[in-house]
Amino acid sequence: MPGRLIVFEGVEGAGKTTQLERLALRLGRHGAQARTLREPGGTPVGDEIRALLLRPGAQIPPRTEALLFMASRAALVGEQVRPALERGEVVLLDRFFLSTYAYQVGGRGLPENEVRGANAFATGGLVPDVTVLLTLPVAVGLSRAAQRGAADRMEQAERAFHERVEAAFAQFADTAWQDAHPEAGRIVPVLADGGVDEVEERVWQVVAAACPEVQG
Repeated sequence: MPGRLIVFEGVEGAGKTTQLERLALRLGRHGAQARTLREPGGTPVGDEIRALLLRPGAQIPPRTEALLFMASRAALVGEQVRPALERGEVVLLDRFFLSTYAYQVGGRGLPENEVRGANAFATGGLVPDVTVLLTLPVAVGLSRAAQRGAADRMEQAERAFHERVEAAFAQFADTAWQDAHPEAGRIVPVLADGGVDEVEERVWQVVAAACPEVQG
């Protein structure tokens, strides 16, 4: 089976990590080898960058923040993602460059054309096979995130920032936006409200349709 890249995106507290882990288990039952990775992180340099970016109280200017995310991404793609895809594995990635478009372009207001160019350099033009965009009102997501424990630096941003991020993710679900951004590949919104099992089934239907060979 050829390697596949499946990305999970969404606002804080949307359930990306939970659904990614559930999909990995389900793929395993179907005989597929799945590798789970997250952004930022996944490599020695990426883990160092993650600690800095998420450290509460860290003062990081928006352009610096974006470039740190992309530096971690470049390491992850080169050291983990591409080798796994070449081995025929299914890579499940908790966030990828749509998060940069949402948080740093939509949330921080950085110029989209500059961010897109830097991202293309960081990823080497890698396009996901499908992005599962878990949709949830930002207020619900932040409430969920708060229940996990102490908020990280990104979660601590003001509500208006998170609302801009939510609006950006909603824009990405539009087919016209996707046609204008071919580097993003196919993006499918999945309602993240409801029971965990119910959301898992919605995710599976999307993945099975986009990558039918994963069903074994």
